[in-house]
Amino acid sequence: MQKRQKSRFLFSDRWLDRHSIVRNMEAFQDLIVIVLCLGLFAVMLIQLWGIAIALIQPLDYKHVTAKILFVLILVELFRLLMVYLQEHSISVGVAVEVTIVSLLREIVVHGALEMHWVNTLAICGLLFVLGGLLVVCAKTPHMDCMSANTKFCPIVYRGGRERQNELEFQYSRQCDENQPLG
Repeated sequence: MQKRQKSRFLFSDRWLDRHSIVRNMEAFQDLIVIVLCLGLFAVMLIQLWGIAIALIQPLDYKHVTAKILFVLILVELFRLLMVYLQEHSISVGVAVEVTIVSLLREIVVHGALEMHWVNTLAICGLLFVLGGLLVVCAKTPHMDCMSANTKFCPIVYRGGRERQNELEFQYSRQCDENQPLG
């Protein structure tokens, strides 16, 4: 009895190929992320226009500072989406940076002296935990680096990536040769 290939579903039709489904879904996710990037860029331009208008009118420092910090948060979110497009994974370090800037924005907008002491204590605790997480992220090598096994990752590289690629190409050629025509 011949064992079915792991890359196929139970059906032998070509349109149920798991690799092509995953490739198409990744392309669709990339399209969604690109649309989100364009939307974020448009919101950043609108916010910059709002900052320019706010600087022309009588100056409200709290309002202008909140808008500037909001643009910085949008820039960090844009950077997070760019990292996702390049690596197809979310960068925890960038996400923590976005959260820290968002918390600091809330402190600036609402004023640290005007907050209840419990809220101030909770924000300080959260900032302490996020700072620790940021330090851990900076000291830990990226998981993509370790799984890629490239010479750019000093921990895992043993020069065996070429051999693994050759095995993958042989396997894909075997799968293509075993497929019925039509």
